[in-house]
Amino acid sequence: MAEWIGLDVGGANLKLAGPHGLAIETAFPLWRRRDELAAAIAELVQRGVAHELSSANIALTMTGELADCYRTKREGVHHIIESVREVTPGRHVMVYLVGGRFATPDEAIEHPYLAAASNWHALAQLVALEIADGVGLLVDVGSTTSDLIPIVRGQVAASGISDTSRLCAGELVYSGVVRTPVAALVERLPYRDAACPVAAELFAATGDIYLLLGELPERPGCVETCDGRPATRECALDRLSRMICADRETFTIEDALVAALAVAEAQVAQLVTAAQQAVHQHGCPDLVVLSGQGEWLGRRLVERLGWPARVASLAEKWGPDVSRVAPAHAVARLAATELAE
Repeated sequence: MAEWIGLDVGGANLKLAGPHGLAIETAFPLWRRRDELAAAIAELVQRGVAHELSSANIALTMTGELADCYRTKREGVHHIIESVREVTPGRHVMVYLVGGRFATPDEAIEHPYLAAASNWHALAQLVALEIADGVGLLVDVGSTTSDLIPIVRGQVAASGISDTSRLCAGELVYSGVVRTPVAALVERLPYRDAACPVAAELFAATGDIYLLLGELPERPGCVETCDGRPATRECALDRLSRMICADRETFTIEDALVAALAVAEAQVAQLVTAAQQAVHQHGCPDLVVLSGQGEWLGRRLVERLGWPARVASLAEKWGPDVSRVAPAHAVARLAATELAE
């Protein structure tokens, strides 16, 4: 049986997964580096080849077509597919389509709105294979977005297909644990004896919140932050202080922790509202499957909802590295099964 590498091209990250526990993620701000996409994909695939996958085929899924370096999603799908083909000569490339089937690159280019934003469906499809009975909910919390996908009797039961319709259904929430602006979650922050309105600026994001609260590890080498400074607690404090137009001389670590807890609470409340909407037609799920970089936030969501549901963690089942790239892992697994030679 041919082996497959799953490649997930997002707007902020590139993810690759395959057999034998392969899981690679790299930051890539597509909206700023469109012309470098092919080279970045080539480097990522080469890292996968080092895991004894020199002849593996490529199963592609994407969300990066929404990046505003493209005038339309059609343009984005075309560019992403051509970038993959450019750097994978001799490899068989197939593209996952929303609806649950694979297409050739040419067919996917002809039907771009089926190829666009398809990665959530690949993961839900794989999870659905293990939920033969009852009602389940997939909660995948990433750096930028959260997916809340109902699964009913082994079938993906999402109301929406496109990003827009999924937003309307509560099944897609543009809220994640790294890149969501603080100003998108709260209008005010507690500051000593006051509730201070926040600046409507991209001073701080949820990555800073969870650095301060100890949910995310410090990454001194990462500068994909609001101010371009390292992803450390010290710098996160500085960024959060700017949200109320303060600085480290007037905003202490104690102030920062109080403010961070308020933002985290607002994010949980946002997800609670969306989850209630997402399961409205199907009722309380019997099983909630958690995945993604922010599994802990998904677990907090389930606790807050008070559902008597069993909770399964893909980080525990597959390992935390694979869970972080779960859609890429899913599309590789699906391709290995459905496109077996």
